[in-house]
Amino acid sequence: MRIGVLALQGAFIEHEKKILECGAEAFEIRQRRDIEKSFDGIILPGGESTVMGKLLNELDLMNPVREFIKGGMPVMGTCAGLILLAEHISGDETVHIGTMGITAKRNAYGRQLGSFHAKALFEGIGEIPMTFIRAPYIESSERAEILASVEGKAVAAKEGKQLALAFHPELEDTPFMHEYFLNKIV
Repeated sequence: MRIGVLALQGAFIEHEKKILECGAEAFEIRQRRDIEKSFDGIILPGGESTVMGKLLNELDLMNPVREFIKGGMPVMGTCAGLILLAEHISGDETVHIGTMGITAKRNAYGRQLGSFHAKALFEGIGEIPMTFIRAPYIESSERAEILASVEGKAVAAKEGKQLALAFHPELEDTPFMHEYFLNKIV
């Protein structure tokens, strides 16, 4: 199995390491020719969603990535990746990839100093650790199934082969969320 990791900005190297720990192959998507390779899924990492959206457009990656996802390509978006997948961003008219029926609330837990760790139940896995860094949450869901909540706020959802996470599973000790993605989504 081969997973492309969007490597424009953000925590992409950590995702690559987790994919390798799961026994799959990871490669970086940095430019248009990278998506011409054969792959089975894509990860949209955390980082800064506005910068990532701008770079996706400038590098002519936005529409091809969107079409891959619309065509059934499995995708996991973490933190900023959740915002990229969202059809709506609360208080913002911007739409990036926009393939998932959720409304994201950007920087919902405050600034960098508002970062925190939590443990919460995740549908189909059980209680898992979650690391939130300037994290969004899912304000509402039109079509997606909510998989986890923290403090009454939805922080994980699945719609078809799309998985959106407000937290950073790539920063945890084990690759449990990447295994979930590879086994349940891909």
